[in-house]
Amino acid sequence: MCGIVGYVGSQSALDVVMAGLKRLEYRGYDSAGVAVPADGGLAAAKRAGKLVNLEKELLERPLPTGSTGIGHTRWATHGGPTDGNAHPHLDNAGRVAVVHNGIIENFAVLRAELAGRGHELTSETDTEVVAHLLAEEFSSCADLAESMRLVCRRLQGAFTLVAVHADEPDVVVGARRNSPLVVGVGEGEAFLASDVAAFIAHTRSAIELGQDQVVELRRDGVTVTGFDGRPAEVRSYHVDWDASAAEKGGYDYFMLKEIAEQPRAVADTLLGRIDPAGSLTLDEVRISPSELREIDKVVIVACGTAFHAGLIAKYAIEHWTRIPCEVELASEFRYRDPILDGRSLVIAISQSGETMDTLMALRHAREQGSKVLAICNTNGSTIPRESDAVLYTHAGPEVAVASTKAFLTQLVACYLVALYLGQVRGTKWGDEIQAVIKELSRISREVERVLETMEPVRALARTLAEKDTVLFLGRHVGYPVALEGALKLKELAYMHAEGFAAGELKHGPIALIEEDLPVVVVVPSPRGRSVLHDKIVSNIQEIRARGARTIVIAEEGDEAVVPYADHLIRIPATPTLLQPLVATVPLQVFACELATARGNEVDQPRNLAKSVTVE
Repeated sequence: MCGIVGYVGSQSALDVVMAGLKRLEYRGYDSAGVAVPADGGLAAAKRAGKLVNLEKELLERPLPTGSTGIGHTRWATHGGPTDGNAHPHLDNAGRVAVVHNGIIENFAVLRAELAGRGHELTSETDTEVVAHLLAEEFSSCADLAESMRLVCRRLQGAFTLVAVHADEPDVVVGARRNSPLVVGVGEGEAFLASDVAAFIAHTRSAIELGQDQVVELRRDGVTVTGFDGRPAEVRSYHVDWDASAAEKGGYDYFMLKEIAEQPRAVADTLLGRIDPAGSLTLDEVRISPSELREIDKVVIVACGTAFHAGLIAKYAIEHWTRIPCEVELASEFRYRDPILDGRSLVIAISQSGETMDTLMALRHAREQGSKVLAICNTNGSTIPRESDAVLYTHAGPEVAVASTKAFLTQLVACYLVALYLGQVRGTKWGDEIQAVIKELSRISREVERVLETMEPVRALARTLAEKDTVLFLGRHVGYPVALEGALKLKELAYMHAEGFAAGELKHGPIALIEEDLPVVVVVPSPRGRSVLHDKIVSNIQEIRARGARTIVIAEEGDEAVVPYADHLIRIPATPTLLQPLVATVPLQVFACELATARGNEVDQPRNLAKSVTVE
């Protein structure tokens, strides 16, 4: 959840850290703070609320300048969003400062031990115990990196820790277990951050940190060891986007920019997927074709928006490969004792590659002998590294908490995986795969066309700003689209919104229909599966007869819905399985505009963070 930045170099550390925190505020905005070793001591400032509160504090009471510093923007877990619970946390002597992302599960035991030795802990957080433990270890060994290693061996849970000490003013030390942390390497400077976005303005050279590793940053280099002190092997990589990709580019919100970037993101995710022989390829596959031919079950694990992408993927996988496919909420997966073995393929979908629920589901699957394929947007993140195969989406940085372009590119990736399985298993001929790829390639232009016609959708959203409830209906792949539309409205507009399979309407939900209740209906194409179309038209008639205000999303040329639509949103005609790529876009625009009309913060909705790195 939380955003972390560390810096060592020749620049003003405070300037670098604050700029990095601005780029990471999407990860949490309950409070923010910084610490800088300077003048033989340690100066810190922190404030509850968004980063602007800390900026104001620093203007009124500037910290000493220094070339080493750490910073944090928080999504609260242990303790409310107060000044006292904000990071960094210091020891009683004020010589060591720590910032933290994750949860330390045994903090209560450690806190009691520290109190018994005379330490005074003043916050409600689990993080503060680390500052006091580091101070104790440093008093014995006078080495911050070694102190961190010793402390980490005592900690249970998932955590990223970054610390500075007044007695080693040119050093920043970080530690990682089950939580994201990446190193940036520049000329005579080095960076630590939860996300490369924090330092992309300074360097595109990055280093992956592995599980249970400690990193020591100095101007002249970076040293990585395991918690046991042994040197660790690391992998360097180059970030293929620049700072401008993370800026708003003239849009009022990152979400609006990211919605507008979807045609390019879809096209980029398709690039380079066909080899010279005309076969479909993925990014990194360490599963042999013979092993894939033995697969007898596919299980998709994901959370939130990625879960909805998985629900759509199920239709494509089963249709194109004839392999049974289950879709599971990652947060529930390992707790129900799922039936997995060496012939199961688990697909883990995560934008960040650090979603803790999905990561733990992945690890459980591997313990059962299953192969794991990751769909991810973040190179070098944990989920791809721990998987047997990877397909990277190429959405670029997604800053807004509510996911848009990540969802569309995840859908494209899911279709590619389904086609790849069909290719390996011989259930799809090469010309059939090429035909689907051709249709997918056309989709980016169709998404662009949808975006050009969204002003009536924005106007409609503004008229509904005072409503309390909006319902969403869909059939077949339109059902997960309805779920995604409802989720976006919950996230952004803080409204009661529910998505239903339209066929379930008369089994209970129709009792919710009342006069002038807005109901959004995603209509399948009348071509091909016409029976689905006819049935949903009947559903529209049923709810309209009971007073609902019908908002109908239907493809161009579908005239059967016109008499029953109070508001009609047209989308381009596409093959049935691919329709979610165009049908979802109006729902994103609708939710964004309705939230804006209600005066809500679009990019940073309350209580949410972009990457959920705790269970």
